[in-house]
Amino acid sequence: MPMTHPYLVTDGPVARIVLHRPERHNALERADLERFRSHLATVEADESIRVLVVTGSGIATFCSGASLDQIESGEMSGAVFETLTEDLASVKVPTICALNGSVYGGGTEIALCCDFRVGVVGSRMSVPAGRLGICYPATGLKRYVDTLGLAVTRRVMLAAEELDAEDMLRTGFLDRLASPEELADVVDELASHLAGHAPLAVQAMKRILRSLSAGMLGDAELGELVSRCEASDDLAEGLRARREGRAPEFHGR
Repeated sequence: MPMTHPYLVTDGPVARIVLHRPERHNALERADLERFRSHLATVEADESIRVLVVTGSGIATFCSGASLDQIESGEMSGAVFETLTEDLASVKVPTICALNGSVYGGGTEIALCCDFRVGVVGSRMSVPAGRLGICYPATGLKRYVDTLGLAVTRRVMLAAEELDAEDMLRTGFLDRLASPEELADVVDELASHLAGHAPLAVQAMKRILRSLSAGMLGDAELGELVSRCEASDDLAEGLRARREGRAPEFHGR
């Protein structure tokens, strides 16, 4: 088992970034953010990767966010942490956060940067920013509002309310809930399902959805993304496979 924190492993079309400091609840220091971002760049550059899974070591905590010691020393800040969350949110392939335990602080935003989130029964989430005097950057707060809505975001961010696993599922923080024993199988099944889809279409729709949410995408760019998929070999293969009653073989072109 690689001992760096975090580390990257790939298995065919699925890449995994694993937070690996369970004795400190997988907290992230500044050097860890740079390593995480380097792994994301590796994923972006590898055309064979179609899905990214982000998870943690241990059974207690997925991630407790940024190192509070480094926040106190000034080495870590919201702006520094934001360099990671922006990179993660903009990864071109679909992303799954496999929350192997509870999640706190900036770890909740890492989860929200992913397209899908699968958690475990018995886990909890909380963001103690207000109790510590931390104000989240606007981009981070927008992620909470976009996913949880304004009312729940107030509960989580202003009141620092703790949500249990069922609340996390009900409010939309989680898409699925599994037992600790089932988590790996549920995530593997979802990753395999996503990896089997046409990469051009999936990546184009992910980009469009993110840009529409941010109000950044013009009609011309939207039309170009759609037209590229309409003219792709993948579309022809998908339709041909449907007609022939077989699984399609997509190549991303």
